[in-house]
Amino acid sequence: MNLRDDARALSDDLIRLRHDLHRTPEVGLDLPRTQERVLAALDGLPLEVSTGEGLSSVTAVLRGARPGPTVLLRGDMDALPVAERTGLPYAAEGDLMHACGHDLHTTMLAGSAQLLAAHRDRLAGDVVFMFQPGEEGWDGAGHMLAEGVLEASGSRPVAAYALHVSSSIHASGIFATRTGPLLAASNVLDVTVRGAGGHGSAPHRAKDPIPAACEMVTALQTWLSRTFDVFDPVVLTVGSFHAGTLPNIIPDTARFRATVRSFSPEAFERLREGLPAVCRGVAAAHGLEVDAEFVEQYPTTVNDAAEADFIAETVREVHGEERYEPMENPILGAEDFSRVIAEVPGAMAFLGATLPGRDPETAPSNHSPLAAFDDAVLADGTALYAELAMRRLEAADAVVA
Repeated sequence: MNLRDDARALSDDLIRLRHDLHRTPEVGLDLPRTQERVLAALDGLPLEVSTGEGLSSVTAVLRGARPGPTVLLRGDMDALPVAERTGLPYAAEGDLMHACGHDLHTTMLAGSAQLLAAHRDRLAGDVVFMFQPGEEGWDGAGHMLAEGVLEASGSRPVAAYALHVSSSIHASGIFATRTGPLLAASNVLDVTVRGAGGHGSAPHRAKDPIPAACEMVTALQTWLSRTFDVFDPVVLTVGSFHAGTLPNIIPDTARFRATVRSFSPEAFERLREGLPAVCRGVAAAHGLEVDAEFVEQYPTTVNDAAEADFIAETVREVHGEERYEPMENPILGAEDFSRVIAEVPGAMAFLGATLPGRDPETAPSNHSPLAAFDDAVLADGTALYAELAMRRLEAADAVVA
């Protein structure tokens, strides 16, 4: 049995499915067209398939030929509100785009279901395929956990795995991960400064919220640099700032929202308390009111040491030593797969999908309207998903025997 060769035999089908998903991106928790395509891709396989109640998720359970534990494989399905500018023949039209490669994740997970279904006689246990919407800020994993994805097979998984492609950083076909923290906790600072509007020619007769909001943005960065240890990194980026309508009108309010990234529980607590306090202090100095809310989003993605090592070992054995690169440091991106591996042992790995001819250091990154991903990685990612499940169940069966 060679799952890698079997996966490569599926390459044309995988590419067609990925391009189909790419042309019709959907965002959020409700992805009806994506769900329909996933169900079609799984049709005819010996799977127990169910769909979400409050979101367009798909959960599929493959029962092995012999009883045993459960392994979960996860792929996210949602896109981003980004207008694509890749110029690819299968590019999406409109203002939505698979700029983070979730179309590849969905395709590889569907492909692994096909591979493992063809070899279910070798499985000593069950595999749960978790097709998840709403990763991009909608907490789709949290919703699926609440709806019982970890109990789908009747027993909680002994391990859970996920892959994430990147359009830069790693060369195409390179797998990378690390033990411990892999991705940061992600939270949101939502600030509305409340003043009193007036004429732009007479700011002394109004209470202008815009200068105060601008000062808050600067003050927050200064506070971070003077409060946190550089070896326990935090990042705050204001990605949304809105105020006013015309140049000569002072508005009543100004609002900005920032993403806040951190790793340690200590940093999280200090951020949760300190960021709103900085905004309140600046507002008081200007004689204004402010609503500053720290909104919790995703926890830190922490790879189980044994499962991360298992991914590395499997990559080396299946794809070759040169295809694995250990990650020295975590990155400040975030993932709601963190919720899954906070409940059961598991790990996530990255898969480089930089287009041939592009330098991984300078190629457009995930979330860019120019982000593009190499279809050549689909078969190898599919094979790794299947190998992880197969080998993890084999290892558990050997322990029982």
